[in-house]
Amino acid sequence: MNEGVLYKSAEGQRIVMAHYDRLLARWPAPYETVRVATRYGETFGIVSGEASAPPLVLLHGASSNALAWGGDVIELSRRFRTYALDVIGEPGRSAPARPPWPGPAYAEWLTDVLAGLHLANIALMGISQGGWLALKFAARCPERVTKLVLLAPGGIAAPRLSFLLRAIPLSFMGRWGAEAINRIVFGREPIAEEVASFMNEIMTHFKPRIEPQPLYTDAELAALTMPILLIAGAADALLPAEQVAARLSRCAPDVTARILPHAGHVLHMLAPEIVPFLT
Repeated sequence: MNEGVLYKSAEGQRIVMAHYDRLLARWPAPYETVRVATRYGETFGIVSGEASAPPLVLLHGASSNALAWGGDVIELSRRFRTYALDVIGEPGRSAPARPPWPGPAYAEWLTDVLAGLHLANIALMGISQGGWLALKFAARCPERVTKLVLLAPGGIAAPRLSFLLRAIPLSFMGRWGAEAINRIVFGREPIAEEVASFMNEIMTHFKPRIEPQPLYTDAELAALTMPILLIAGAADALLPAEQVAARLSRCAPDVTARILPHAGHVLHMLAPEIVPFLT
C-alpha cells in the first residue's frame, strides 16, 4: 500500500481504486491493459485500437488518471492504437514515484514506457499537467514525436494567481471544498454525475503535488520541431489561454492554435477536431 505517499488513508485509497475499477470495466472501446517496468516504477496503461494502427500516447492531467480519455477514446481508437497511461505519482494504478519537475526524470520515464511497449515514433497528446509532461518529452526527444497535441498545457504561461488563491483554502475544506474546486476547473462545462463523484473522491482522499511545474524556456519550446496543435479555453480559470497560444506560437516553428471561446480548463470530446490534425 502507498497511502502514506499518495493518499490520506488506506481506506481513501481503497475507495478511489474501487471506483477506478468500476469505470475501467465500462471503458467505451475494446481494450487491454498493460504494465510496463520503468526506472521510476511500474506504469499501467489502457490500450485500444488495432495493433497495426499508428500509435497515439495520451497523458492525463494532475489528480487524474487514464480514465480521463474515456470520452474521446472511441473515435481516437478508430484511427490509432491509443495508449492511455496512468502517470506515475497520480491517482491511478502506476507507481507512486514523484520525481522532481526539473531535470530529465519525466522524459526518462516516458522513454522507458515507450521501450517497454516497443514503440519508436509516436503521436503524443497531453492535457494540463499531461501537456507539461508531453512538452518535456517532445523537447528532449523531438525526433520521436511525429505530431504533438496540447490541451490547456502547463509550462508555457504562469497559472492564474486568482485560481491559486481560491483553490488553496478550498483544498482544506473536505468534500465540500473538493466539489468547489472541481466546479471551478470545469467552468460552464456540465459534469456527468459519475465523473463528478469520482473526481470528488479523488480530491477528498488524494494528496496532490503542490510544488509548481517550472515554465519551459524559449530554447526548449523552439526545440519542438514537430507539427503542434494547441487547444485552449478562453474561460480557463487556471491558465491564460491567449498568453499560452501567443508564447508557443512565437517560440515553436509549426503551431496551429485554437482558443475555444466558451471552454474552460477541462477540454474533452474534441476528437473530431484532433483526428484530422493527426492524420
